[in-house]
Amino acid sequence: MHQTFMQRALEIARQSLDRPGTLPFGAVVVRDGQIVGEGLNRSFELHDPTSHGEVEAIRDACQRLGTTDLSGCDLYTSCEPCAMCAATMYQAGIARIFYAGDFADSAGMFGRLGEHDAKWRRRIAAADLRREVGLPTQQRSMPAERLMADENRAIFAEFARRNT
Repeated sequence: MHQTFMQRALEIARQSLDRPGTLPFGAVVVRDGQIVGEGLNRSFELHDPTSHGEVEAIRDACQRLGTTDLSGCDLYTSCEPCAMCAATMYQAGIARIFYAGDFADSAGMFGRLGEHDAKWRRRIAAADLRREVGLPTQQRSMPAERLMADENRAIFAEFARRNT
């Protein structure tokens, strides 16, 4: 059964070979032995840096199932998920992930591409991204400044009041 779902994730990734604006990262979300979501990395096509295969598969599954709770679902992906995709999986409640390629495979591909065309050079390596997003906001390399905290707390308090 695992082979069937991973094969589908790889078939989706293979679509990028003939589809401009896509990258070879495909994923499927599976619930109770059925594919409920599919996704292909369409970052360049959609001009959306969050359009990774895993995120797209989760979006598709959530839309099809009418929920943001994918507890008990498994995700099969053609490559080890980046930090953004892993965080999305946790937020959605994905139970397990299965992957084919790893970060070294992906880095090797982008390295070969980047030697010839600057658009393929990664802004941040996957390992560095994982490290950065795991840090508290004030310790990250991206400058951050907190503004209007009291106003935001008031909105949160009112939202909680109206929804309890």
